[in-house]
Amino acid sequence: MKFTIEGTDSKARAGRLETSHGCVETPFFMPVATQGSVKAVDPTDLMEAGSQIILSNAYHLYLRPGDELISKMGGLHKFMGWDRPILTDSGGFQGFSLRDLRKIYDDGIQFRSHIDGSEHMITPQSIVKIQENLGSDIIMPLDVCLPTTSDKESLKVGLYKTSEWMQICLESKKNDEQALFGIVQGGIYDDLREQSAEFMTSLDMPGYSIGGLSVGESKADMYRIAGKTAGLLPDEKPRYLMGVGSPEDLVENVANGIDMFDCVLPTRVARNGALFTKKGRVNVNTSRFRGVDCPIDKDCRCYTCLRFSVGYLHHLFKAREYLAYRLASIHNITFINDLTRNMRDAIMACKFHEFYNAFMADYVPVSSS
Repeated sequence: MKFTIEGTDSKARAGRLETSHGCVETPFFMPVATQGSVKAVDPTDLMEAGSQIILSNAYHLYLRPGDELISKMGGLHKFMGWDRPILTDSGGFQGFSLRDLRKIYDDGIQFRSHIDGSEHMITPQSIVKIQENLGSDIIMPLDVCLPTTSDKESLKVGLYKTSEWMQICLESKKNDEQALFGIVQGGIYDDLREQSAEFMTSLDMPGYSIGGLSVGESKADMYRIAGKTAGLLPDEKPRYLMGVGSPEDLVENVANGIDMFDCVLPTRVARNGALFTKKGRVNVNTSRFRGVDCPIDKDCRCYTCLRFSVGYLHHLFKAREYLAYRLASIHNITFINDLTRNMRDAIMACKFHEFYNAFMADYVPVSSS
């Protein structure tokens, strides 16, 4: 993998990430295909929406249908019909989200399957092997992701385990075509973030991710820690903020110097009828959209806005037609991809400050509406 910075404007960066399955321009957002599929849309929808790279989850694919089966069928790209780059998460986040079904030990995380109750021990060695079987372009090490409410001592212990497991993942990795990123942990504590970043950067990884955010902390803390951690990472390596995907969070964190993002939020809220617009998020389920004969956004280039009225979308959601989920998801994915593209263009033109101010003046986040 090769990363090149092509333009900067203050801390914001525009770059180019080269992988064996193609090049990706930064900043970029990865729609989440947890089980090898972005819910409600297909690969053609994603490509037409401007998606350059997607994220899948190694833990979930290990459980079902199995990484060895996917390997026998030609790898994850062939299995899901996606010939562009793929990043796979390791399952460390599931250690947070499925904490009632897991136990963390010194040598890994033991999960009780949410599917059938069977027990599975995920270790740093096994997660690398699983991702090598999947054949993804960028892979993640096993890490300890704890909620913001954790005390500092617990976060420190998790940081030490993450560092130890990182070393084991490096030693276990055999496929030179896959880029293994480091993960910086430490909660909302500056000193722990500094300690974690110092260790991870000493390993000279091809890229670095910032984990343990968007897990319950305030927006202010998330922005502060993301910005501080980005400043501790090498300028010449890509920086990936894990699990962040609301429009305002992307703009704030591109301003912080972040290059890569992923989140289920754009497609999850779409399936509930919440659509992004330049002014903020709107709910097409509400009665004010009944019979409205215009698109949700007349300036949007997506398939949904070019072909259908918001009144039709309102009807689909009220009738619980499956098409509603696809059309809404296409719109939100396109909106996010266009947002990152517009930020890139602004950075390249040295006008990101103007872009930032205009966006923040117009866009009303859900928490503020």
